[in-house]
Amino acid sequence: MNPELIELVAACIVKGLTDNPDLEIKPGVPVGISNRHIHLSAQAAAVLFGDGYNLTKVKALTQIGEFSAAETVTLVGPKGVIQGVRVLGPLRNFSQVEISRTDSFTLGIKPPIRDSGNIAGSAGLTVVGPVGALTLKEGVIIAARHIHMSEAEAGVFGLCDGNRVSVFTVGPRSEVLNNVLVRVGPKYRLEFHIDTDEANAAELNNGDLVGVVSG
Repeated sequence: MNPELIELVAACIVKGLTDNPDLEIKPGVPVGISNRHIHLSAQAAAVLFGDGYNLTKVKALTQIGEFSAAETVTLVGPKGVIQGVRVLGPLRNFSQVEISRTDSFTLGIKPPIRDSGNIAGSAGLTVVGPVGALTLKEGVIIAARHIHMSEAEAGVFGLCDGNRVSVFTVGPRSEVLNNVLVRVGPKYRLEFHIDTDEANAAELNNGDLVGVVSG
């Protein structure tokens, strides 16, 4: 076992998580911190950037087929504005804005904590692009923390799509994060996704390892 994983296990034991014999400590999972961003439908992209607009790929993300685009938008809420919000591709069947709780205070809205895709009854705001603007009646969420993994990786962890696990961190601001959704799919690659608020609270950086406990 490498030193990082030894430290992870030690932290788990200190926190008493191994008092339950049914708990099993899994290998380390790399962290991927999600800053505020937006996913757009083709219809929304046409309003914001022009008819038939295609996003400009800048950087591939860890999850296969997903990328950071060159395009950005401005979010407008009842109390404030956030500029330079990155668009992520490819285009989807519906638009979804993912922000942090801190962002929601700036904008003056109250988005729910939701799993990605669960936007019914969520918060709304206005999105402004270089060509036009649109008002979303719903679609703004604080993304619930989750772990992506491929089917092969899920086999190593002994987990299935939809499982809930606990994640623990190490360091001076170590935390145990419960109710973490496991998402398994052929295009997924191992990564623990949290937003900037949660990452800052635990002093986590992209690529740091966290431990996973199930049971």
